[in-house]
Amino acid sequence: MPQNYGKDKFSNTSDSTEESDDEDVKSYPTDETTLADWVNAPKIGDLKKDFIAAKADSDAHVSEVTGWLDSLNVTGSAATKKVEGRSSVQPKVIRKQAEWRYAALSEPFLSSDDIFNVSPITFEDKKAAQQNELVLNNQFNTKLNKVNFIDNYVRTGVEEGDIIVQVGWEFEEGDVTTYEPIYEYQPNPNFEPNINELFAMQENLPKEFAKLPKHLQQAVELSVASGVPMEPVDTGEEKAITKKTTIKNNPTVEVCDYRNIIIDPTCLGDIDKAGFIIYSFETSLSELKKCGKYNNLDNIIIDAAGSVLADPDHSAGEINSFTYSDDPRKKMIAYEYWGFWDYNNTGIAEPFVATWVGQTLIRMEENPFPDKKLPFVKVQYLPRKRNSFGEPDGSLLEDNQKIVGAVTRGMIDILARSANGQMGMRKDALDTVNRRKFKRGENYEFNAHIDPRQAIQLHTYSEIPNSAINMINMQNAEAESLTGVIPFSTGISGTNLGDTATGVRGALDAASKRELGILRRLAKGITDIGRKFISMNAEFLEEEEVVRITNEEFVKVRRDDLAGKFDLRLTISTAEEDNGKAKELAFMLQTVGPSADPKMTYMIMADIARLRKMPDLAKRLEDYEPKPDPLQQRMQELGVAKLEAEIREIESRTVENTSQANLDAAKAVTEGVRAGNYQSDSDLKNLNFVEQESGVKQERDLERQGAQAQAQGKTKILEKVLQGTGTNPPA
Repeated sequence: MPQNYGKDKFSNTSDSTEESDDEDVKSYPTDETTLADWVNAPKIGDLKKDFIAAKADSDAHVSEVTGWLDSLNVTGSAATKKVEGRSSVQPKVIRKQAEWRYAALSEPFLSSDDIFNVSPITFEDKKAAQQNELVLNNQFNTKLNKVNFIDNYVRTGVEEGDIIVQVGWEFEEGDVTTYEPIYEYQPNPNFEPNINELFAMQENLPKEFAKLPKHLQQAVELSVASGVPMEPVDTGEEKAITKKTTIKNNPTVEVCDYRNIIIDPTCLGDIDKAGFIIYSFETSLSELKKCGKYNNLDNIIIDAAGSVLADPDHSAGEINSFTYSDDPRKKMIAYEYWGFWDYNNTGIAEPFVATWVGQTLIRMEENPFPDKKLPFVKVQYLPRKRNSFGEPDGSLLEDNQKIVGAVTRGMIDILARSANGQMGMRKDALDTVNRRKFKRGENYEFNAHIDPRQAIQLHTYSEIPNSAINMINMQNAEAESLTGVIPFSTGISGTNLGDTATGVRGALDAASKRELGILRRLAKGITDIGRKFISMNAEFLEEEEVVRITNEEFVKVRRDDLAGKFDLRLTISTAEEDNGKAKELAFMLQTVGPSADPKMTYMIMADIARLRKMPDLAKRLEDYEPKPDPLQQRMQELGVAKLEAEIREIESRTVENTSQANLDAAKAVTEGVRAGNYQSDSDLKNLNFVEQESGVKQERDLERQGAQAQAQGKTKILEKVLQGTGTNPPA
């Protein structure tokens, strides 16, 4: 099963080393060979050499960040020294700029429940990409305190200039007692069809068969073993079964304290090239034993480990002099070394992790994470060329804050040191009696040689020079131009942004681009965290993890489906970008007009609502199915019926016209034949007329009659001849 990795990740299932009652054992030297069976295992001295060598570079950065935080909070070196009779006010220009940064940078990550969009590189990884997207978004929304993490993530970058996040895995099991019914298995031939069906499922659908109740699976096994159908019968009794149940099995993220982390200075800000990272954290002997992954705990010398405040290499979060009196709860400092070492003597440094407390090495093993990389993600707020660390906005505004503070204190001193409301009078302006009347507010008489307008002086606040106000405005404007943040310190007007619409648009675009640049770097860090989550999920998740999609739908994610190569994209947006997209969609909605498909209209409206940060309205628009008006629906039905009737009428007319056309065609043929007959009769009559007029017909008749007479004569002659010869004529 997966274990807990990273600092302060505890499990209550692992076997811990029992605390020895022999106090002399604590003075024994650490047996480092029992931690890892390596050919060339590193010694604690080797690890501390890296710690000491990189400490100087880390201390320089810590000093720099401390100065930035002092300027942000106007504390420490940035606090104004108090002088008697003088103002010590210091306006927080840097803090004012930072307050405008916090919400602008954190809202894009928190405005949507789905931070991650996972896209597959190949089509084979599509299903796995979808499952990873469900798992990642579910883990960020339900397993982690997303709001707290994003707030710490953004505020750390804005205030300190660097964000270092440690990624880990938390696993915890517990014993759960359940009651299951007791079944008896009895031979029953009538149960054979059920057994055959279950056996076929076992052969063809083993995954589905594995989800069936245990008594049905047992019935199949007994039936196969005995050759007789066995039916499970509930006896009505129950038995208590205690089994291990997973309580926690999810990744963790923690924004590291910049004072307690040391990074390989040769990586120049690229944490993937770092040879080691050392992170110190507060713990106790009891917590180390609960975790279950540490050894040699009995060799820790509690007094030598010292208290949290006594360790010069670790900075406590809060100054607190309280300490526990018992050894198991006494706080101590542990140093966790993540790096690379040639522990197999192959000439290639391989990843490993080691932890020590005081002079005792309590952990040494191979890097347990699947990606074999350092479990840290580093983001620079404002990158610096050829520098391992970034810088915040405060590094650009220190001089402006000092100038604004000096001028503000001067203006306050002008007002504070004036005798406002006091009244002065010349000694000879009034006599004793009239002076008393003046004090009582009564009418009084003044000396004739004295002008009361000159004799009585009423003190008021001195006018503040315009040069002081102009200096403050100039410094505020310069601070805004340096950071690209417009906190409206002088109000919202056209002169603050520009004299023309083009100038206003250019100023806003420039500010949004600078903010988007910072946001992209922050998004890159979240994306790197997501990639580490994907690699750990594929290795450490249970066989099936149930992920809640909606209140009704549940999707079971198999660990095998989480492997693959993905193109992890992070969904981020700014108010300006969302506003622009919403306007474009609104213009598109106007373009398509009311004649568009209602589904397409609701789809565009849902996107607009989502960009306007109204997910509930977007969901209702996506699921909305408009109910048709009964009258309108009836009118549409009648209209359709009318069209169908008109179509049928047109079709019948077409058939009728076709039949008439065929009939007319047949009549035309008949008339043509009849006309031909008439023409033939006419020609025959004309021919007869011509032949009769010309005598041809008479001649033809004469010739025919002559030929007939000759034929009859020849026939008679032939008959005579034949009779004379006694031969019968031919029939």
